[in-house]
Amino acid sequence: MPITKGAIRKQRADRVKAAINNRVKNLYRQALKKARQKPTLKSLSEAFQKLDRAAKAHVIHRNKAARLKSRLSKLLPKSSPRKVSTGKKK
Repeated sequence: MPITKGAIRKQRADRVKAAINNRVKNLYRQALKKARQKPTLKSLSEAFQKLDRAAKAHVIHRNKAARLKSRLSKLLPKSSPRKVSTGKKK
């Protein structure tokens, strides 16, 4: 149990941050599963966005996000266009 007032506030803030991080983590994991089951441009684009968001929030490392995105892009059939939008504007 925390004793000082600062430790109590820190524990409360940590619970809130953990809930937010779990939500981000669950969203990107669901998007990964969906993209792996049915690799289409739309599902890959959505998964890329979720991975970028998780990396930006420091839920996962940016290199892990890049590795997962690379593996997902290899699942696309050869006949489909390879350009997947990440939702970022140039």
